[in-house]
Amino acid sequence: MDNKRKPEWTPEGAGKEFASRVVTGSHSVRTTRSHPADTHQSYDISELVQGVLDSNRTLLSKAITLVESNSKKHQMIAQQLVNKLLIHSGNSIRIGITGTPGAGKSTFIESFGMFLIGQGHKVAALAIDPSSSISKGSILGDKTRMETLSRHPQSFIRPSPSSGVLGGVARKTRESIVLCEAAGYDVILIETVGVGQSEITVRSMVDFFLLMQISGAGDELQGIKKGIIELSNLILINKADGDNVQRAQLAAREMNNALHYLQPATEGWQTKAIICSALYKENLEVVWDKIKQFIEHTKSVGIFEQRRKKQSLEWFETMLQEAVLKKFFENEGRKEEYNRLSDQVLKAEILPSSAIAQLLCE
Repeated sequence: MDNKRKPEWTPEGAGKEFASRVVTGSHSVRTTRSHPADTHQSYDISELVQGVLDSNRTLLSKAITLVESNSKKHQMIAQQLVNKLLIHSGNSIRIGITGTPGAGKSTFIESFGMFLIGQGHKVAALAIDPSSSISKGSILGDKTRMETLSRHPQSFIRPSPSSGVLGGVARKTRESIVLCEAAGYDVILIETVGVGQSEITVRSMVDFFLLMQISGAGDELQGIKKGIIELSNLILINKADGDNVQRAQLAAREMNNALHYLQPATEGWQTKAIICSALYKENLEVVWDKIKQFIEHTKSVGIFEQRRKKQSLEWFETMLQEAVLKKFFENEGRKEEYNRLSDQVLKAEILPSSAIAQLLCE
């Protein structure tokens, strides 16, 4: 048996491995193993900027790989890139899609994405894949479940490992949104890992939040956290086809009855539950109509612009927290102190609160 320790997954490594597959339509599935990032790879900012603006999917993928990199050198270049493209972003509808495992999120995204392209839109799908808490690897298989959409020239699919980030959102998803918008994609679909973690992070970067459910999986209301429902702007009961249509209709009625007792996520908008069959492409136009109605409503009362501004502020605060934490642990003395106190906490020799006080003491 090979007892050599395998290197851990890194965003830049995963991005390098999968960038070409994301664009070319390759459908092989494999678990990401660690391929050390090429920190010596050169990036031409002018080439990337022009490539993104020209909707060159290869260069867009390369640009997203750059912003996902943990390398200090790459981060500096990535900041320049995002700053240059920021002025070209913001002209899209950002839709967050979450739901219980097996709800058919990937099937819905493919069917809905193709429907939107048929309506004249350019669609980008940022599919956040779960990273293993043990190996740090990620299946990154969404591309293989969206074969038709991935091949269409008016679409761009980018699977990104969640890397354990709360809410299943990749660390650089906000930057990826900016790049996709600058490339001309006017509908951005963000698929999250699924219900079970805090989805507040997702809600903080999208205009519309869609919760997907299926019927016949037990008590539909007990199976979801109340907070997830309260964040949602539309609840979609998927797989309403064949013998499951009546069960889906019943689940939607029960959900709508429950929604009357919950505080709406958006003032002046009553969240509804509707049925859909992503597999047979039924009721997709109803979903899009609901989204357009919501966007029109929020823009007319000023909520849309207010939320976009709040999202920018939350983006700033998130990056500040990340930078402060990183800078804190760059101090070797603090690292040693952290390890010492962690050991004491594990042995129950000190309270976590006391350990933190000591760690923060100058």
